[in-house]
Amino acid sequence: MFSFLVCSSRTNARMLSPMGRRLSRHCPGALPGSTPLGGQAATSRGGYEPPSAGLATRVAKHSHTLAPHCVWCTYALAGSARGAGVDDMSRRCADIFPSFLERYNQPMPKTHTRFVCQQCGRVSAGFMGKCPQCGSFNSMVEEIVFDEPSGGKNAPRGLSGRSTPHRLSDVSMDAEDRIPVPIGEFSRVLGGGLVPGSIVLVGGDPGIGKSTLMLQVALEMATRLRVLYVSGEESERQIKMRANRIASSAKFPADLFLVTETNLETIFEHVTVVKPDLLIVDSIQTVYIPEMDSAAGSVSQVRESANRLRELAKSSGPAVFVIGHVTKEGTIAGPRVLEHIVDTVLYLEGDRFQAYRLLRSVKNRFGATAEVGVFEMVEHGLVEVTNPSEAFLAERMVNAAGSAIAVTLEGTRPLLVEVQGLTSAAQFGNARRTPNGVDYNRLLMIAAVLTRRVGLKLGEADIFVNVVGGLKIDEPAADLAIAAAVASSMRDLPVRADTVLIGEIGLAGELRMPGQMPVRLREAAKLGFKTAIVPKRLRKGEPWPSDLEIVEARSVHQALELAFGIQRDITKGRKVA
Repeated sequence: MFSFLVCSSRTNARMLSPMGRRLSRHCPGALPGSTPLGGQAATSRGGYEPPSAGLATRVAKHSHTLAPHCVWCTYALAGSARGAGVDDMSRRCADIFPSFLERYNQPMPKTHTRFVCQQCGRVSAGFMGKCPQCGSFNSMVEEIVFDEPSGGKNAPRGLSGRSTPHRLSDVSMDAEDRIPVPIGEFSRVLGGGLVPGSIVLVGGDPGIGKSTLMLQVALEMATRLRVLYVSGEESERQIKMRANRIASSAKFPADLFLVTETNLETIFEHVTVVKPDLLIVDSIQTVYIPEMDSAAGSVSQVRESANRLRELAKSSGPAVFVIGHVTKEGTIAGPRVLEHIVDTVLYLEGDRFQAYRLLRSVKNRFGATAEVGVFEMVEHGLVEVTNPSEAFLAERMVNAAGSAIAVTLEGTRPLLVEVQGLTSAAQFGNARRTPNGVDYNRLLMIAAVLTRRVGLKLGEADIFVNVVGGLKIDEPAADLAIAAAVASSMRDLPVRADTVLIGEIGLAGELRMPGQMPVRLREAAKLGFKTAIVPKRLRKGEPWPSDLEIVEARSVHQALELAFGIQRDITKGRKVA
């Protein structure tokens, strides 16, 4: 016969078997004053954990041995409340037993360790000094992972819990109306305004001005919207000091709220209370989720925090700006998937020792990519530069050897920049190629074409190329200007001061037509340039601007002769074969 522990207000506990000891631990229905386990008193409600389903089944077979005063055992383990002697406590125990039993029977999550690369997010079972995916050293960090038990009744994840299919024609477009941004250059990069429910990632080097720019945006937007600025790196007093320096008036908007917090759940509570139209988080690397054991800034924390912020933006409707740090390679710190989660990725670039800052869009689901906004860092913050071409050419030295003007296209905006070149005799046998703002491989190709096709002896000369203003040129339309700057320094002949050079150079020395040529020429004419040397047009298209002398060249050799003024008998609009 099965033996067990008798629980009663009149009878002390006696441990007759190990099974009885287990029952005494799971008996929350013991009356006050009883001692179910070695003299330890029990409470009237919930003092012990409920038994498991297997234990309840086995004991139910021996229910005839249960003591009538053990109200929990009489009702739950025997299966019914038969006969007299079941008081009010038995009914209370019967109400709370199912919830205790359900919670008690949940399996415990298993834990294991893994190593995650902090640069690319690669997961490995063991430590590796070099990540085989991205090649970074000492980036594998150990993390403890808790596997959730399968079949659990977890809340559904998603933008709104449960999704419902809708017809495309029934989808409302009211939420996609853009919110005007008072800062014109910032609005241009976003694509013409801020889209409600969007999430924007702003990255940049330390000290480049990310927090300053976002605080300026918060001050401007708070005049018409409710804004919540969450900082995990600065205190509220420090933010107020910067706001006093930035703001033109001593009175701040009433709808601008500041909070210093890094717990993402607490941030969501603040969002529920404030109900902002614009949320700014500075920065994503300082925010953490308490349920995850990894440190703030790790790959798992950054990825999950960005996912929850995205769900907040898509479900509740506020626009979210997230500031992110960059690595030494210039990419956003954290997993690459972070850039795929957000709607827009902006990079604030520029030299910290120069005044100009470039806000560049590398991803935009609501506008054109590769847009650029130009700002100037002054004492009162970042000031937008409405005419960047004029600003880049303001300090140009006219008729100086080694200088040429290129017309580059950043997104939809044409920019005129000065390209400087310098050549000098190599001192140690191996000639150097040092570019600043120009791709290194592109410079090597241009130097090889000038040596082989034009006849310049650059094999024994060091070449230095610089783009004034800290701008980085990636498109091939600036090849002709780079070649002209290098050749001008080598021959010590200045390029004509009122001339711009546009064209891509091929390996055979030919010039190729870049895209959006009329837009580039109109920008050059607006700034007062008189002549433009361009590749020969073989297909008819939009006519050239009438107020600009267009000189077409077939090869880079002919273009350089025209740029140095060797052929001065070129008439307006003449085509050079």
